[in-house]
Amino acid sequence: MSNEIVPIDDSIAPTHAPRSTDIDPKAEKRAEQQIAILFGLSGLGSLLLIYSYVFVTKDVFIFIPVMGNQNAQQLGIGIGMAMSLFFLGMAAIHWAKTLMSDVEVVNHRHEFRSSDEDREAFVKTVKAGAAAAGLGRRTLIKRSLGAAIGLFALPPVLLLRDLGPLPKKQLETTNWKAGTRLLTDPGNRPILATDLEIGAVVQVLPAVEHEDERPLSDIAKDPVLLIRLREQDFQLTPEKLAMTYNGIIAFSKICSHMGCAVALYEQQTKHLLCPCHQSTFDVTRGAKVIFGPAARPLPQLAITVDAEGYLIARAAFSEPVGPSFWERNSQ
Repeated sequence: MSNEIVPIDDSIAPTHAPRSTDIDPKAEKRAEQQIAILFGLSGLGSLLLIYSYVFVTKDVFIFIPVMGNQNAQQLGIGIGMAMSLFFLGMAAIHWAKTLMSDVEVVNHRHEFRSSDEDREAFVKTVKAGAAAAGLGRRTLIKRSLGAAIGLFALPPVLLLRDLGPLPKKQLETTNWKAGTRLLTDPGNRPILATDLEIGAVVQVLPAVEHEDERPLSDIAKDPVLLIRLREQDFQLTPEKLAMTYNGIIAFSKICSHMGCAVALYEQQTKHLLCPCHQSTFDVTRGAKVIFGPAARPLPQLAITVDAEGYLIARAAFSEPVGPSFWERNSQ
């Protein structure tokens, strides 16, 4: 297959017809004003979205004959977003069709990698194209475009609030507190310290007042793993060792990497394994990370027993459970 360039026969090419804005200064000025108006309408749409989101309450309804009762906030947000996008696009199209360069260019084939000279020529062409668009000398369009884009960028930032509270506010508190009994999950039975043999692993939840009404959010962050080892197997600091009871140690079950359930225990190596991304924690060293992407050990829950011999929490978690995030140092 030949790569020979075939020249264009100008005799059969259609005659280029100039636009009215190319030959009539009044038409050019009128098009510039129309584009500025379209950018302005886009900005108004962004402001309507912001106003509806911040100031219009969700319990305000308006009646529309065709649509019936509609939530005014959602309607305002929808109309504002539609206006912002529609008029921004219309302004860009109108600008390209009426004011930007209208010169026909033939792009000939060339080698896959351009020479340095061609690259320099390309940079010059881009700069020339930018100059041909007239943005530098059309201050009205430049200012209205800047205002429209600036306002258009605000709603996405504002709508981040609907993602919910920041992680730390949810993960820094659980239902564990001093005196809370540990209940088997499933089963909801209190656990005697003497019930656990060496090597035993039990998942537990904190006892709450209305067990049947425990919300899913609590089930997602409250689970704890109880593991019993020989006390001589521990390699803990005195502070961490004091949080255990007769060889029983308790860790949050929520992985400190991405929040998966750390559900696998290797009894021979005494390692906990997260099945999602293979983060591995050494139980004998306070769930220290020895492999995988997790950046911090599993939070340890201080435990003891009550007067009846049932396992209870000595205190709440001293740090937020779950994955590391931007509000918390991962160390």
